[in-house]
Amino acid sequence: MNPRVTSVKALDNHKLYLTFSDSTIKIFDVTPYLDKGIFRNLQSEEAFKSVRVFMGSVMWSGGQDLCADTLYIDAVVA
Repeated sequence: MNPRVTSVKALDNHKLYLTFSDSTIKIFDVTPYLDKGIFRNLQSEEAFKSVRVFMGSVMWSGGQDLCADTLYIDAVVA
């Protein structure tokens, strides 16, 4: 099991600044998801910036979420 998200900040260009429970800091690019299903709503800056930590992962106000493992594996070290 990979570390869990402890904090998240929405950055410009649909990127997330993530801190994980092992103190690793990574950047995750959400852009590849923005043309898929309910993630299309996150094309709006306002909607994208509603991101928050939820149960060790991230969730947006519209109900979109991403798996903590995906975030940890696919993000790049900041």
